[in-house]
Amino acid sequence: MRSLLILADRSPAATDRIEAGLSIARMTGGHVTLLVDTPVMRFTAVDAMGGASVVTEALQEAVADDDAYARSIDAHLAHEDVPCTVLRAESEALDAMVEAGRLADLAIVSRGDPLAGDLPLALRCPVLAVSDEAPVTFPVDRVCIAWDGSAEAANALRAAVPLLTGAAEVTVITVEDVPSAWPATDALAYLSRHGISAEQVVLPRLGSVEDTLLREITLRGAELLVMGAFGHSRVREYLFGGVTRSMLEMRHGPALLLAH
Repeated sequence: MRSLLILADRSPAATDRIEAGLSIARMTGGHVTLLVDTPVMRFTAVDAMGGASVVTEALQEAVADDDAYARSIDAHLAHEDVPCTVLRAESEALDAMVEAGRLADLAIVSRGDPLAGDLPLALRCPVLAVSDEAPVTFPVDRVCIAWDGSAEAANALRAAVPLLTGAAEVTVITVEDVPSAWPATDALAYLSRHGISAEQVVLPRLGSVEDTLLREITLRGAELLVMGAFGHSRVREYLFGGVTRSMLEMRHGPALLLAH
């Protein structure tokens, strides 16, 4: 996990994302790429006849502001002990992250950003969604892994291994009555092969799966939750709710490592 991509906008949460990425890069000897994006299509007006025009003055001002912001980040990061690159883009944030993330090992966004739900499906690499309420730096002490035996959960588990180094407590959580093709003991064995000792906890289902998980990770004070993203279709997740969407929407709680 040595190639890290971070969305660097001018929101207050950007600082937390950058600090999380820098701490991971220090752990892994990695490189950080920060993406400053100016979605130019947002400055295009469409008239009733289907014609389009660009609000040129506003666009030029936005591009100039973001260029200056990118230069300021570049200057600031020059003093860090991590190699960094600042990229500029002019497409919608999702498209820009996908384009820039073709060779990324990890993408970092904010958990409250709608982008956090879209990126795991669009990128080949895992996504770290950092909480706006609880900044995280690595290594972390307490990690929970939500395991249901799915391909998504397995992908997330494999991706998480570099982030579990140094964790004092790693817990693999399963919920009773949730079908699983692969037992949690397989997840424990996989982690042990990487020198990671983990505990298995089987929870009785009390209410929804997401409520059951949330109670346990809150009780354990987890700083990172590793889980597969969107085991069902996005339409079903939206209409009926789902674990991924519920975890992304919660205001308080750990950072999420998501993989599809």
